[in-house]
Amino acid sequence: MNGNKERLVVIGNGMAGISTVEQILKLTSRFDITVFGTEPYPNYNRIMLSYVLEGSKTLDDIVLNDLHWYKDYGITLHTGTTVARIDAETREVVTEDGHRTPYDKVIIATGSSSFILPVPGHDKQGVVGFRDIADCNIMLEAAKAYKKAAVIGGGLLGLEAAKGLVQLGMDVTVVHLMDDLMERQLDPQASAMLKAELERQGIKFKMGAQTSELLGGDRVEGIRFADDSVLAVDFVVMAVGIKPNTSVARESGLEVNRGIIVDDYMQTSLKDVYSVGECNEHRGVCYGLVAPLFEQGMILAKHICGVETAPYEGSVVSTKLKISGVDVFSTGEFIDSPEHTVISQKDDWKRTYKKILLRDNKMVGAVLFGDITDSAELQKLIKNQTEMTDELYSSLMGTGCGGHKKTTSVETMPEDEIVCGCNGVTKGAIVDVITNQGLTTVDEIKACTGATRSCGGCKPVVEQILQYVLGDHFTAGGKQGICSCTTLGRDEIVAEIREKGLQTSKEVMNVLGWSQPEGCSKCRPAINYYLGMIYPDTHEDEKESRFVNERMNANIQKDGTYTVVPRMYGGVTTPADLKKIADVSVKYDIKAVKVTGGQRLDLIGVKKEDLTKVWAELDMPSGYAYAKSLRTVKTCVGSQFCRFGTQDSMAMGARIERKFERLDLPAKFKYAVNGCPRNCAEACTKDIGIVGNDGGWEIFIGGNGGIKARLADSLCKVKTDDELIELCGAIMQYYRETGNYLERTSEWVERMGLEHIRSVVVDNIEERKALMGRIEFALAQVEEPWQKAIRDEEGQSKMFHSIEVTARP
Repeated sequence: MNGNKERLVVIGNGMAGISTVEQILKLTSRFDITVFGTEPYPNYNRIMLSYVLEGSKTLDDIVLNDLHWYKDYGITLHTGTTVARIDAETREVVTEDGHRTPYDKVIIATGSSSFILPVPGHDKQGVVGFRDIADCNIMLEAAKAYKKAAVIGGGLLGLEAAKGLVQLGMDVTVVHLMDDLMERQLDPQASAMLKAELERQGIKFKMGAQTSELLGGDRVEGIRFADDSVLAVDFVVMAVGIKPNTSVARESGLEVNRGIIVDDYMQTSLKDVYSVGECNEHRGVCYGLVAPLFEQGMILAKHICGVETAPYEGSVVSTKLKISGVDVFSTGEFIDSPEHTVISQKDDWKRTYKKILLRDNKMVGAVLFGDITDSAELQKLIKNQTEMTDELYSSLMGTGCGGHKKTTSVETMPEDEIVCGCNGVTKGAIVDVITNQGLTTVDEIKACTGATRSCGGCKPVVEQILQYVLGDHFTAGGKQGICSCTTLGRDEIVAEIREKGLQTSKEVMNVLGWSQPEGCSKCRPAINYYLGMIYPDTHEDEKESRFVNERMNANIQKDGTYTVVPRMYGGVTTPADLKKIADVSVKYDIKAVKVTGGQRLDLIGVKKEDLTKVWAELDMPSGYAYAKSLRTVKTCVGSQFCRFGTQDSMAMGARIERKFERLDLPAKFKYAVNGCPRNCAEACTKDIGIVGNDGGWEIFIGGNGGIKARLADSLCKVKTDDELIELCGAIMQYYRETGNYLERTSEWVERMGLEHIRSVVVDNIEERKALMGRIEFALAQVEEPWQKAIRDEEGQSKMFHSIEVTARP
């Protein structure tokens, strides 16, 4: 410890406390900092816990400051250590095990904990809150053993927990006391739209239900409600709210109400002891959203460092969230009353909703659902209680010239406005690093400030600020490596492979100077794909670089069994094939046979050692349900059977599927072929959607019905079947050659631009034919993987009988 420095002790290793420390480090180096955290981890992003729960991210992915960061800044970190009290007489912080640490100043940032309803049975096994990594781990284990869950609480945390448990395969019911979800952030209209969307994702709801008792023996078996009805469950998540963690303050004699009482500079009732975050109470308000906590932290950091700062006067609470893939936003007042003038706009087709509330013609609140492009501008206007004008109305509601809204201007955004709510990064901080450090890309800003490193929702605004500051020197997208192992982007890697004749992933990593000689889980499959795309006839596929599903040619399930999906061209099958599927399912005790959204059958629950026998006895081609390639071609019955059909969609769907199956692509790829404009096969949400009409076919590209939903764009119309096949092949090959690995066509079309793609594959006939020639050459090299695995007896022994593959790391 440096004796010339002041000793700052931070009690709490969460987002609010460490964000304050980050701000302090930017202002001064005069503190020796010690941090105590109860959890055994470095600082991580609690906002991202739902992603850990659903399995799309790991703990490492959501860590905000790793152990090296603490070491680099000379911060002493005590993880897994709980502070009991502050001894004001000796000016020491005392841990539960009696360890004492001297201080000159203390910041309490103990956050909050889940509020558990004090109903009979709340302490049974199988009842958990949702607040930290430990809760996530309990839920992950429960999903392996139990199938029916209830989440009590229809707020943000409850809905995120419900979506995660659904993703884990549980039957989930959200139990909510009120009639509207997220009633503290959304109005009834937005709440109803959110509920409808979540029901589409598989979540059930029991609204207006008051929990009176949890039933069962040692373990929970059901919920009894106030009306005496019962819901049978074997796992319960309590997400009914949070309570400030104030035990340290109470034991230390600080003034505490619901939270730790602080003044406008976060000073507690004890000299040199401050409090920030969800544990404190300012002017009677305890905040549970991140933006106010970061505002508090910035003011506290300046005050504690002796830098002049305005006092904290409270926050205009706003909520900008992505709930199970759905964007929602609210700020200020959001429930309309007779004293409000209401401006609203609802689009059932795009599932968007906007409402702005005025009082005396001044903007006092807003709600957005689905499209939150205007959130930053609305937050600023409502914070300033801006008066509504015709010009503002036209801009916000899209009623100006041509019906187009102007884009949000970052030029007028205040310097202290928080752009990245997850990490508390202001516009001014972003402008400073661009100006003073010469940063030119969003990735560089992320590495320097933390903006966009969490949920990524602020990335468009960060890029707008970058463009505003750099002006003519701005380059969209900037330079970024495909992963942390390299600074090289996709195009540079592909160019180097071609120029230097690199043949294997190891060669690529060695010659191009990878920082990790073996690469990582992001770059290994990407390089393997790029090599196969460049050298389709000579590249030997590197199985070890592929994801587990692709290695096993089947989809692994959470219990370690597999799902087998045979190919059904255009969604059409035969009685003979159906009989084989039924016979094999009975013989190998397959748990379930499910009709998929792509008009196929999932055979769910195949044991690993039975995979090759199942494939052999089915004697059908693989449906590639596990691969980054053509998955399905969905069709309607078309002119063969439908009285409205103008084109033979079933025959065309089967032709396309037979033509392009088995070829590696940057990401999974789906088609739909419709026999008429009624669009029963849903072309608008497919990578390539085809709609028949009296004169031929219309091609749509870039649709996506997943988490980032996007309607497909109309590319062109063709008259003949052969033209259609040629254009489809050219589109797919151009996507193969220019798409980033794991980039869906919905993102690819937006990055490349529809007009550019049209100029290459539609307008330039010579280039179109060249693309078709290259995809034909690549298709000539592919082989049916199930048959290959059946023939490879040695590979069978290694892959399907000796190696244990787990469903979750």
